[in-house]
Amino acid sequence: MSDIYHILSRGVDKRKIFLDKHDYFRFIHNLFVLNEQRVVHTTRYNPQNFEKTQNEKVGDQTGDRASPQFKGKREPRKLLVDIHAFSLMSNHYHLLLSPKIENAIPKFMNKLNMAYAKYFNIKYKRMGTLFESRYKSIPVEKEHHFYHLPYYIHLNPLDIEFPEWREGRLKSYTKAMEFLENYRWSSHPDYTGKKNFPSVTNRNFLLDVFSGEEKYKQSIEQWLKDMDSTATRNKELFLE
Repeated sequence: MSDIYHILSRGVDKRKIFLDKHDYFRFIHNLFVLNEQRVVHTTRYNPQNFEKTQNEKVGDQTGDRASPQFKGKREPRKLLVDIHAFSLMSNHYHLLLSPKIENAIPKFMNKLNMAYAKYFNIKYKRMGTLFESRYKSIPVEKEHHFYHLPYYIHLNPLDIEFPEWREGRLKSYTKAMEFLENYRWSSHPDYTGKKNFPSVTNRNFLLDVFSGEEKYKQSIEQWLKDMDSTATRNKELFLE
């Protein structure tokens, strides 16, 4: 297994780090633009342009297109990391990364958190640390851990509407699946074939592991069905 790391970063004192949709857009834009070995700047960010270029699949993460930040520029990108998956919650985020050069992950993460903290502090007229200490970087060393991680990362948004999933149960797997497919701040929709932020992630590796978009979707749907069945069995036992 190649080097893969689960990255987790939280707001200081568990504070919210995304307060509106523009904050989510800005962070995802930074995920794309700052994944570059050369010096880049995020000051030219335009949320409407970024969303439009994503929908048109401009700025391919694999490096054969231009960054949407610079119109007309066609220099091949030199990526720091492969971003396999991501999920953003109001007070934290998860990433699944593989380094492409030596020390790539600390270089990328320092740029990412520093740039976003600067943006956030200016926007909300605050000072001080935004993130809780240093980000957590957990190497994925066991095969079963690797197979569970993409699901875990993509299921995290269920905390918003279906917190019981943490206990391995669900009231309705169909509603949970619908919620995930419409949650914008995650790479899950892109893995099911729905264009969301296709340029940010390199999905080839995981889609090969999970045998394509349809198989991935079926697999995560089965996870949710199993939780729904557990909830149904528990309810039946309670009624007895």
